[in-house]
Amino acid sequence: MIVRVDTKKAVALETTVVAHGLPKPVGVETAVEMERIVKNAGAQPATIGILDGEIIVGMTEDELKRLVDEGSVKVGAREIPFVLAKKLNADTTVSATMRISKMVGIRVFVTGGIGGVHQGEYDVSQDLVELSRDRVIVVSAGAKSILDLKTTVEVLETLEVIVVGYRTDEFPAFYSSTSGIRLNMRVDSVEEIVQIYRWMEKTDFEGAMLVANPIPKESEVPYEEVQEWIDAAEMEASRRGITGKEVTPFLLSKIAEMSEGRTLKANIELLKNNAALGAKIAVALEENG
Repeated sequence: MIVRVDTKKAVALETTVVAHGLPKPVGVETAVEMERIVKNAGAQPATIGILDGEIIVGMTEDELKRLVDEGSVKVGAREIPFVLAKKLNADTTVSATMRISKMVGIRVFVTGGIGGVHQGEYDVSQDLVELSRDRVIVVSAGAKSILDLKTTVEVLETLEVIVVGYRTDEFPAFYSSTSGIRLNMRVDSVEEIVQIYRWMEKTDFEGAMLVANPIPKESEVPYEEVQEWIDAAEMEASRRGITGKEVTPFLLSKIAEMSEGRTLKANIELLKNNAALGAKIAVALEENG
């Protein structure tokens, strides 16, 4: 394993969004911009991926381009040993990035939206299980809009994942700041997040804190519009027989196409917004020991 950052000051960043979630060359460009945002806030970006079977914590831009240009396997936490043994290139999902963050001692992780419970046929993301296992602060714009958000929130509660709304009383819906799903825990400052994390440490709490950070209002796409595109994209995925890990990137790409780029722009903006908040949390944690 190669670790190029001071993990106590670091903000972990995933690579699935680079290699599969966003189109070329937008994925790498967005990753570089997120790293710049983290650096400017005084924290250290730690983009995580796997090249030739070696975990890298703090990938360079050239290494990110390798993931995209050479191709990579999308991995959750359970596939990590497989790709290491096979010496493959791999981009890390939420669950894999969390697992590696825990391994090296990174306390803050920024993503776009977590995986969750899919609509219809039984399909539950590894992300939810990993959130119940790793004491990491995860900043996201809720869960991806294509999911069954109500059931996802219920499962998070069942798994004892602490979910706090950052300056919101609702669980965000990725492209949209609201979903109509109420949260029972709200924070209005980074200091409150740090205090909750300190008590997680003191009580030996095993799971994560999911900080639900809504996309800025000026960048969001109305929830009702997004739902229409999701319905059409799901029908197309079903017609083509697309299943498993290929469903999410296909749906996101199809929705971006149908929205004429509006959801792609929203995705980029929410990622940058989450990076800014994650960096503030990392700095506050470091300042508080």
